[in-house]
Amino acid sequence: MPAVIQALIATCFTWFVTALGALPALFLRTISKKMLNIMLGFSAGVMVAASFFSLLQPAIELSEEMEGIPWLAASGGFLLGGLFLKLSDTMLKRIKRTARLSTGARRTMLLVLSVTVHNLPEGLAIGVAFGAFAQGVPGATLVGAMMLAMGIGIQNFPEGTAVAMPLLQGGMSRGRAFFLGQLSGAVEPAAGVAGALLISIIRPILPFVLAFAAGAMI
Repeated sequence: MPAVIQALIATCFTWFVTALGALPALFLRTISKKMLNIMLGFSAGVMVAASFFSLLQPAIELSEEMEGIPWLAASGGFLLGGLFLKLSDTMLKRIKRTARLSTGARRTMLLVLSVTVHNLPEGLAIGVAFGAFAQGVPGATLVGAMMLAMGIGIQNFPEGTAVAMPLLQGGMSRGRAFFLGQLSGAVEPAAGVAGALLISIIRPILPFVLAFAAGAMI
């Protein structure tokens, strides 16, 4: 199966799990904060492992085979990936201060935007992982790409809940809270396909791209 189709299927799965996470908004009014914390903590552990074994480790191995300083592309990409998410958060806070919206509308926009921004590199990472396997990148495996998609899917479940339930508790209708909760994961298929398509073009900078995706997710 072409890497693009694999990436599309995998990211549609992660989007579906996001929708599952938002599903409680149709049936419940509240969810235990302790339970949500457990779900988020579990997801964080899965994501750290998936980010290293499926992205950062292949980036390091590929860097060692290329000419130049072996650690530079992997470490630089990793740091810039984290910086990208930091700048995204700063931008969202600036929007919060300047947007002339009601408190409820501003909170809704920021909540959905923040999770959506965090989901972009996740979709890209899945696409890159499948594309890297298709290109025969050392250390990149089909099982590793599938486990990365599984890990992202697992952590998308509490993300969907974390978006939908506060919107519901803030007075939004059940249907709209669910819709916005699942919508935060809708960007992943597009990002995944883009990552898989671009992999052949960006192979010379692939260690940097893999490490960037890992840094953004961690």
